[in-house]
Amino acid sequence: MKVDVLLGLQWGDEGKGKVVDVLTPNYDLITRFQGGPNAGHTLEFEGKKFVLRSIPSGIFQGDKVNVIGNGVVLDPALFKAEVEALEQSGHPLAERLKISKKAHLILPTHRLLDAAYESAKGSGKIGTTGKGIGPTYTDKVSRNGVRVGDILHNFEEKYNTAITRHKEILKQYDFEYDLPALEKAWFEGIECIKRFELIDSEHFVNDALKTGKKVLAEGAQGTMLDIDFGSYPFVTSSNTICAGACTGLGIAPRSIGDVFGIFKAYCTRVGSGPFPTELFDETGDNMRKIGYEFGSVTGRPRRCGWVDLVALKYAVMINGVTQLIMMKSDVMDGFDTIKACVAYKIDGTEVEQFPYDLNDGAEPVYVELPGWKTDMTKMQSEDEFPEEFNAYISFLEEELEVPIKIVSVGPDRDQTIIRYQE
Repeated sequence: MKVDVLLGLQWGDEGKGKVVDVLTPNYDLITRFQGGPNAGHTLEFEGKKFVLRSIPSGIFQGDKVNVIGNGVVLDPALFKAEVEALEQSGHPLAERLKISKKAHLILPTHRLLDAAYESAKGSGKIGTTGKGIGPTYTDKVSRNGVRVGDILHNFEEKYNTAITRHKEILKQYDFEYDLPALEKAWFEGIECIKRFELIDSEHFVNDALKTGKKVLAEGAQGTMLDIDFGSYPFVTSSNTICAGACTGLGIAPRSIGDVFGIFKAYCTRVGSGPFPTELFDETGDNMRKIGYEFGSVTGRPRRCGWVDLVALKYAVMINGVTQLIMMKSDVMDGFDTIKACVAYKIDGTEVEQFPYDLNDGAEPVYVELPGWKTDMTKMQSEDEFPEEFNAYISFLEEELEVPIKIVSVGPDRDQTIIRYQE
């Protein structure tokens, strides 16, 4: 068997959580392979809304096993809050969720370092969520991290060594903090983690494949935030692309099967960084209002703009996408004209390849298509799609050279239309 990978192709917030929830009935094992609680996956069904930060989106399927992989960084305090919220809503987690021993822990001082570093950057701020993600991955790479498995092995000494080191770093900044207040909730979270089975996830996942189990790897954030291939330095601290599933779960490249690439019918971005198709007018405001484009974790308003095919082609290429999934198509229902960026104009020259440095000087070159001016939220099959929407889909498929398998026409699980039925 193969591991199918599902990931975002833009700057995050593409709607991955809902799609994973829709696809999970076809899988036995659902995994998270990177990122931390800075990524919020929103799911809506049966009139309820859930936001998952660290727990895989397959948790709502009672007969599925969910794994937090070694590539994830875990904040015990936020994890505990997430667990309690899900259990209070009637979703038992103890028998459904397993945690990799090799996943790194976000320490209380990682959050303090995150805030200190960001404050020191002044106008050069990246727009971090302040959850301590970057400092945690920094410690991981510099071999100073504390892992989930350390809870079982001389934990107090390893924790104190790391905290002492962080305190020395914090002395360099004009920064006041109350560490004991943070530690109380953090250690309560550690006790919560102990309730779950801590596993060597690389063995667990590969053994599942050997026994014929179907595995889905769920990415967090989006391709254009990848530490290596995103719009650096305005990126996250992990590999959000398909290759990250190999290192974040311990699976071989040959074990990758289908790669589902998720994108919105338009484009959004949170925080700082270049965004060539960003709209600052009424059209952008309407996208934000209709699509309710506010961060599921931070609540920050998202920047909105037309779909960027230069960036999307790039994302399709480096991920090896085999099937596309288009989200929030219904947000575009009311527009007279739909625009799609097919090239950038940089220093007077049109380029169709994503450049090394995507700065504010990249001017989008648009193709215009007629809008469909139809409410699609009640549609149940592609046979009901208006002609103009079918033309938009065909245009995107021709440009991206990958079929659009699934179209979402609303936030609910039921507002999902699967095309190319076999």
